[in-house]
Amino acid sequence: MALRETLFEVAAATEGVGALTETLKWGQPSYLTEETGSGTTVRIDRLKGDGGGYAIYFHCQSGLVGRFRDLYPDTFTYDGKRAIKFGLDERLSLPELRHCIGLALTHHLRAK
Repeated sequence: MALRETLFEVAAATEGVGALTETLKWGQPSYLTEETGSGTTVRIDRLKGDGGGYAIYFHCQSGLVGRFRDLYPDTFTYDGKRAIKFGLDERLSLPELRHCIGLALTHHLRAK
């Protein structure tokens, strides 16, 4: 829920994003910039397996996770080209995470 709240806060504070649309895609809570088309879809889901945890997912062909890895190589744990992973007891690095979310929610603005 804290990650969801952070998504909405970043969207509200980021120029050009507009209101987020919250829906389900592939059974995962998903957040779209449907109103403005400014960004790529961001999804949240639990991690499967014994370790638990959760992740924030980005479109794997967007290049966003690679950019996040370049910007914050030691801040987050990444899952390939598609996600930032978090442990259940992990404290979120909010300034960095907010920056990554903002980049995702404005991805299409930079691509134009």
